Amino acid sequence: MIKLINLLILTIAFTANANQVIKKVEPENWWVGMKNPALQILLYGDNVGHLTPSFSKKGVSLEKVVNVKNPNYLFLYLKLDKNVQAGTFQINLRDDSKVVSSISYSLLTREEDSANRQGFDNSDVMYLITPDRFANGDPSNDDIENMLETSDRDDTNGRHGGDIEGIRQSLDYLSDMGFNAIWLNPVLENNMHEYSYHGYAATDLYKVDARFGSNEEYKEFIAEADSKGIKVIMDMILNHVGSEHWFVKDKPTDDWINFGDSFVSTSHRRNTIQDLYASNNDKKHFSDGWFVKTMPDLNQRNELLADYLIQNTIWWIEYGGLSGIRMDTYPYPDKDFMSDWTCKVMNEYPRFNIVGEEWVNEPSIVSYWQRGKVNHDGYKSCLPSLMDFPLQDALTRALTEEERTYSSGLIESYKMLARDFLYPDPDALVIFPDNHDMDRFFTQVNEDVDLFKMGLVYILTMRGTPQLYYGTEILMNNSEAKDNHGVIRSDFPGGWAGDSINAFTGKNLTTEQRETQNYLKTLLNWRKDTSVIHTGKLMHFTPENGLYVYFRYNDDEKIMVVINKHETSTSLDLSRYEEMLSDRASAKNILTGSVIALDKTLTVAGKTASILEVK
Repeated sequence: MIKLINLLILTIAFTANANQVIKKVEPENWWVGMKNPALQILLYGDNVGHLTPSFSKKGVSLEKVVNVKNPNYLFLYLKLDKNVQAGTFQINLRDDSKVVSSISYSLLTREEDSANRQGFDNSDVMYLITPDRFANGDPSNDDIENMLETSDRDDTNGRHGGDIEGIRQSLDYLSDMGFNAIWLNPVLENNMHEYSYHGYAATDLYKVDARFGSNEEYKEFIAEADSKGIKVIMDMILNHVGSEHWFVKDKPTDDWINFGDSFVSTSHRRNTIQDLYASNNDKKHFSDGWFVKTMPDLNQRNELLADYLIQNTIWWIEYGGLSGIRMDTYPYPDKDFMSDWTCKVMNEYPRFNIVGEEWVNEPSIVSYWQRGKVNHDGYKSCLPSLMDFPLQDALTRALTEEERTYSSGLIESYKMLARDFLYPDPDALVIFPDNHDMDRFFTQVNEDVDLFKMGLVYILTMRGTPQLYYGTEILMNNSEAKDNHGVIRSDFPGGWAGDSINAFTGKNLTTEQRETQNYLKTLLNWRKDTSVIHTGKLMHFTPENGLYVYFRYNDDEKIMVVINKHETSTSLDLSRYEEMLSDRASAKNILTGSVIALDKTLTVAGKTASILEVK
């Protein structure tokens, strides 16, 4: 019965001979039993601002009605008592004494234990998917009437037809590979004239893009993923929307969008937030400036908009059954709003997880945003996790630079990890070799398969939650078109009917691709059941002579990772690692299955990363 109730959608009923005036009601429903009793309902329609609302629902009171400059908006603030019962009630809108519209509004029962949902954590490995480019499971939705951009698979920057159904059909492949979390690039409606496939210019914050599927299909996909032990992480953007968004084309207030209707580019000078000497002018142009002309920058200092955005986030968590959020361009919105947003979301869902994107390679800047950080200006956040861009950059340099004592090569990774003291919780960071906005990792390491595998071992055994981009398992690259996002986000082979190469089945993959796919599958499935990698401590030893050794350990288990950049086999003197190995006699190589005696020395094969279960 609960599932049937949760599938109900808002219906708008009109009295006899009444004029239809309501075009939007957002959110379309809410739930009883939320910690925050407040509910904002946005009503939008021709000249609705002058109407007077009334209703009768036990346990629900109308706290205030907010009229704005634009007469097409009316904001209602309701309070839900702690013991209010689920059900549907009528909100009547009167013009003088006459009811001109009656809205049937549903308060639903939450899924059991919804507040205690478990977010992603270090036991998970995320698989990042750009939905338009992964798999086309339903060609009938490639082109939708009245949507501005049609599909053209020959256009690198166009829509190719991938959708939610294609990802749903791929769940068994992902589960078999060993992934247990999926981060999808944005799936909300992007009804823009061009370059709409990436999803970062939303035109409706409550609606999945019809070319990806429907809200119901998205919800069903998440439920099926959960049944297979796979969590789903939603990509969100609070900083901006698309210029075709309905509330941009008809703004509620003059200050809904930063700089009004005028395009002023952001400076991207994110350091101004922490800068002791930054001018207010510089701060404003970073935070309030737009990314591009087609992405108007939202003013989260507007209290109506702030409430709207926070409720939208909570609605998607509750409606969809999400296990996490990846927040795009985290430092760009108003920072006090971001603090309020994270705290209100985490208050509703204490075990939930959110990872923020702060794309800078300096831990002192990234750590500013994390929950528990004691900042110089007193700023506090409830954000659990951030993308570890500093470590990503250091890893690439560690693998590709020439080995020089304490100046380049593997020492770069060591030095970056040595700055972990800046984070209140470095274990909570999300680590990754690449993503949808940067060159493919195989391209970054100059298509050197050995270095590539070293990087995978590092990411999958290091502290934090790993994330891999779709196609990493088959060496997808963009070496012939560096920095080209359309090529970086190329179609996953086998995702379209008639593809000559099929990575799902292995058809026509090269020997190298198949071997890499199996290599990663072995790593992922080993990691899935190895708790010491999820929660164990980390100890590393300063790299020397192209060798880097670190351990993950707890009271019962020890994993020794040895990275050797030398072209040839190298002998490792084990006396240096006595504090980790003094009571251990042997180790099992999890990639080869061989058992190795831990005596005075250890021979390490050239250009390899070895994972040793120390016995």
